[in-house]
Amino acid sequence: MPDLALRDLGGAVVWTNDDLFAEAQNLIKTPAAQYQPATFGHKGQVYDGWETRRRRQSGVDQAIVRLGAPGVIYGVVVDTSWFKGNYPPHISVEAAAVEGVVSVDQLLNDVEWVTIVDKSPAEGDTRNPFKVDAKNRFTHVRLTMHPDGGVARFRVHGRGVPNPHFFRYGHFDLAALENGGLITACSNMFYSSPNNLLMPGRARNMGEGWETSRRRDDGNDWVQVRLAGRGQVSLVELDTSYFLGNAPGAATVRGRDGENGEWFEVLPRTELQPDTRHRFVIDLDRPMTEARMDIYPDGGMARFKLYGTLTDDAEAELIEQWERGEA
Repeated sequence: MPDLALRDLGGAVVWTNDDLFAEAQNLIKTPAAQYQPATFGHKGQVYDGWETRRRRQSGVDQAIVRLGAPGVIYGVVVDTSWFKGNYPPHISVEAAAVEGVVSVDQLLNDVEWVTIVDKSPAEGDTRNPFKVDAKNRFTHVRLTMHPDGGVARFRVHGRGVPNPHFFRYGHFDLAALENGGLITACSNMFYSSPNNLLMPGRARNMGEGWETSRRRDDGNDWVQVRLAGRGQVSLVELDTSYFLGNAPGAATVRGRDGENGEWFEVLPRTELQPDTRHRFVIDLDRPMTEARMDIYPDGGMARFKLYGTLTDDAEAELIEQWERGEA
């Protein structure tokens, strides 16, 4: 599952009661936390994470994260890497669903928070995973340290669920994570996650794409995506930006309508150029719920985008689910 809280996806730490030693914005950085011993600043050892002062009164320390892609949360990871004598002995996590853009004051005083991870023990210098059973759509999460300490990264894994009313206003990327697209299968993710393919905007370097290991057989690599809903694709974008000596030689795109539907051709096998944003207009009148991109034989891709519109019945179903409060 993708990390819905990532800064690269649009997430932000909008409030914390204390981050004296290390700022809370570090919680949602994409790379794993780093550590350099004996690296001291004015406030002490420099940590790549969120660290609060030593608490001398009762209470807790908290940080509120606005998700880059609101959605259903399936699990969180409280990563205390490099925090060995200064990690929180217990943590808890709450979530809230808020429509529109709200102020910090509203988040602190006017929002109903739901506990999704009860107060639980945490270990130091460890990725602490916690399963979440909530089925609702959330826009914000609140991490609590009991009573204080440091957390390197806070990962919020789930499925994006946007407001479907936004889909009414023209073509949009049916595969994007922020629109509800989801990677469902992948042949190889040796160097980097296929979730990167569905991130917003353009990649800024090769590490922000999907890259497979080198094949030594006659096969090829592929990735499968569940779209935001049943829709018709009219433009395909295959972006090999920053992949210079490791771009695929060619690619195909297929689609199917329903999990048991037959795969049909969307984009025939097409040669690709390194470090290039390829865009193809598609004349296709068949709806699809899933897409599959095959690359030949292996390599890396920065972005995979499928622009189109939802079918009328899919749009009506999503709006009806939204109005019933279902995600």
